[in-house]
Amino acid sequence: MANVGELLKDHVTLEVECLDRIYLNGYIPQLQLPGQLISFLIRHRKQKVASPVLLQKITKSFLQDVERYAEENDIPIVHFERGQRKDDIAAKMRRERSVEDGVVFIGIAQEKAYAFKGRKKVMNGYVEFEYSRQSVFVNHYYFYIQDRDFGPCFIKICSYAPFAVKVCLNGHEWAKRQMQVRGIEYESLDNGFLSCVDPEELQRVCDTLSEIHIEIFFHRWMEKLPNPMTAQDRRAGYHHQLSVWQAEISLTQVFDRPLRGREFFEEVIRDNLDQGRPDRVQLLFDRRITRRTPGRFRSRVIQHGVHPSIHIDYKSSHVKQYFKENRALRTETTINNPRDFGIAKNIRHLSHLQLIGRSINRRLLDVQRVSQSCGLSGESIDRIVHFTITKDGHRASGLKLGDPRVSALFSSLASFTNLIHGFRNADLRKQMQALLDVEYKSTMMTYDLRRLRRKGIIFRLPKSNRYVLTTYGWKVCRFFTRLNARIFHPGYLAITTDETDLFPQTLRKAFHTADREIDRLIEYGIGVKHVA
Repeated sequence: MANVGELLKDHVTLEVECLDRIYLNGYIPQLQLPGQLISFLIRHRKQKVASPVLLQKITKSFLQDVERYAEENDIPIVHFERGQRKDDIAAKMRRERSVEDGVVFIGIAQEKAYAFKGRKKVMNGYVEFEYSRQSVFVNHYYFYIQDRDFGPCFIKICSYAPFAVKVCLNGHEWAKRQMQVRGIEYESLDNGFLSCVDPEELQRVCDTLSEIHIEIFFHRWMEKLPNPMTAQDRRAGYHHQLSVWQAEISLTQVFDRPLRGREFFEEVIRDNLDQGRPDRVQLLFDRRITRRTPGRFRSRVIQHGVHPSIHIDYKSSHVKQYFKENRALRTETTINNPRDFGIAKNIRHLSHLQLIGRSINRRLLDVQRVSQSCGLSGESIDRIVHFTITKDGHRASGLKLGDPRVSALFSSLASFTNLIHGFRNADLRKQMQALLDVEYKSTMMTYDLRRLRRKGIIFRLPKSNRYVLTTYGWKVCRFFTRLNARIFHPGYLAITTDETDLFPQTLRKAFHTADREIDRLIEYGIGVKHVA
């Protein structure tokens, strides 16, 4: 079976990086606080008292505008029932009603909102109202749109102040329409791409999608659709601005055969279940993790039918991998809160978020490639196990296979792989002492560090007493640790014990069979070949 690196290098027919689903919040900056709402009603709308009745009138006027808009444009209205999947209903309505650059249907659902609620109070004989933001269930209006640039999408408007808006778009659908404009043929894979006659141009198109295109789309439709804010309100500055609620940044790699995708997940699941550890997560997401960092750090493998998906969490964001439509590997970073990465939520930072997501996707794949790229050549193994002399004339004794001290040394070093600032003599010695049955002295540690440096396995940081594993050293430690755990240790047990409760009988028989075949090869096969 090919390893991860070979599968991604030799069996991928198309590779595309693109923004996938994008969820945005629309908010009116001047209507977020109670004082701002009162100023809107009294100073802008010229009302004497900031009564909740005025807000009810705005809501009622908006509902009338929605009904009039639906009637004038012959748009069906659907009331969503509790528990219904809106996406399924939307897909059905889109199949039944084909529209070009228009609203397919309007959906109404009662959902939770963080809206203003007024309370009357009397002071010195005068009636006043004070407001607070509270969680309430109110009607939301979904405008399911077929846009000329973004294809299927929707805009949801809350009918209660401060009239929050939600926007859902898909970057792959935008890229498809750009390819159609350019006359470049492609084959779809659900909302992504299965093939394209010009993959380089496709990637260039995906790279150009930015917050500018999204803002143009949003403001164009907010001028067309019914809006709680009148044209006069919007001219006075009471218009919606966008912030990022959720952004999915995806890397899609299409395999030449479905079998290759299944092989990929078999290899990855076996060797990368520790990616959810905090020390691995901080390298993957390029963020420092301490004890105070919120969230659970874990790797999850979720099985849907025969297709698994891998999930790695960081705070409220995560990266996942799954087998899309039984043809493509989808590696996807979902950023649910830009502040996880020290970035404000304003949509102007969407391009920066996309770069972060792409780098996370690539780092995950790089880790998965490297985790299986631990094979060493015969020359490399000889250099490790035998006495050598460095280029500057220093002597380096061998690190013998099967030596418990050497095995403990490689195993200990492998646990320090992801330390950004390296490890100290005392750190490694403490780990060694825990693995060995005999006393491990400081002089022994100094001796081992010296030969590890001269073998090129570790590197001493300038002007410090800290060491880091080299790339070559990481391969060496991983290779010999696996070799000891998977071959030498089971092999010794199989040869030296007959106790079935200490070693599986079937595996012990397999080792004995292999041992007999090697004896037979030495006795007959090699001799005959030599005579010939």
